[in-house]
Amino acid sequence: MAQELRIPALEVRQTERRVLYSFAVDGKLLPMFAAVSRVRRGDFHKIQGYQRPEVLSHIDEIRRYLESDNPMLPNSLVIAFDRRVQFIPSRNGNSPAGFARHGTLVIPADSQSLESDKPGWVVDGQQRVAAIRDASVDHFPVFVTAFIADGVEEQRAQFILVNATKPLPKGLVYELLPGARGRLPSVLGRRQFPAKLMERLNYDADSPMMGMIQTTTNGSGIIKDNSVLKMLENSLGNGALYCYRDAATGAVDEDAMLTVLKEYWAGVSSVFVEAWNLPPRRSRLMHGAGIVSMGLLMDAIHHRLSGKRQLSSGEFATDLEPLKKVCRWTAGAWEFAPGMTRNWNDIQNTPKDIQLLSDYLLSQYKRHVARRRLPSSSGRP
Repeated sequence: MAQELRIPALEVRQTERRVLYSFAVDGKLLPMFAAVSRVRRGDFHKIQGYQRPEVLSHIDEIRRYLESDNPMLPNSLVIAFDRRVQFIPSRNGNSPAGFARHGTLVIPADSQSLESDKPGWVVDGQQRVAAIRDASVDHFPVFVTAFIADGVEEQRAQFILVNATKPLPKGLVYELLPGARGRLPSVLGRRQFPAKLMERLNYDADSPMMGMIQTTTNGSGIIKDNSVLKMLENSLGNGALYCYRDAATGAVDEDAMLTVLKEYWAGVSSVFVEAWNLPPRRSRLMHGAGIVSMGLLMDAIHHRLSGKRQLSSGEFATDLEPLKKVCRWTAGAWEFAPGMTRNWNDIQNTPKDIQLLSDYLLSQYKRHVARRRLPSSSGRP
């Protein structure tokens, strides 16, 4: 049954646009107005939610503690409200400092409503909320710090910032980055666009990597998300993808970049059929070292052939074809130099091995290009 909770609260204005609300509430009432939005993929593979999956062992540990003698949870939960929640200031409720005032927070509450219909989302404290919900106690008051968000994008950004100093799974952060708005730490900000490209590679129907990149919401993927991000960052920094960004304005041609990526990796999949779409333990092409090294080869081929035009998967495949004779993705031994061989599965995802494999592939590619002795009239170096 729909009702309103009227809770005494303190409003604190931190900046011109940022207002926080601090209050105490019985934790047993939280499910009436606050949902835990677990990260998942919805229609058209669009990311939804932002919370990590519940850790059942941790929840059970907190629950047992709450059921013990004299438990205490001193840290505040963080909840993002939508604009249905209102603050009514008290008469003469302003503090002498001028940035805070007392009042009442009016929160729509309905124990029967769907999670998606609740006005609040738990940004921090998911496991504590679940533990209080399940604990065999009549009530348990908790502190809450809340803010009113403009949309789910702002909630995601705040979730990332709130959890930035905690052991938040990197894969979850990478999935949330494309849909986050607002100022982010510089390291995460630099990864936001590569993460968006990775999302498109993983979920676009015409992508040769569709469903193959392992993420929080796609645990069955075989290619590690961090390997794909490294490949993309290399190319964006000074490779094929760099050609489609405006250094002066920072503008990027996302569609052109995706065309390059999809055509190239389609070419890779057609040339190295026996090594494609296998677990990394069975194919070093799908391994971090293979993905990053082949990304650098993409940059070299694109630089040699493209000019100002887009290359087809067939053109990429033609340049990749001679390398079949020297690649040992699934069996045999790599012959990096006279007397220097490595079993195919000895290649590891380390900077040293990535450098070794990249240098070898690039040198073999340049050797095959030199053998073709293309006439200068072709316009190709």
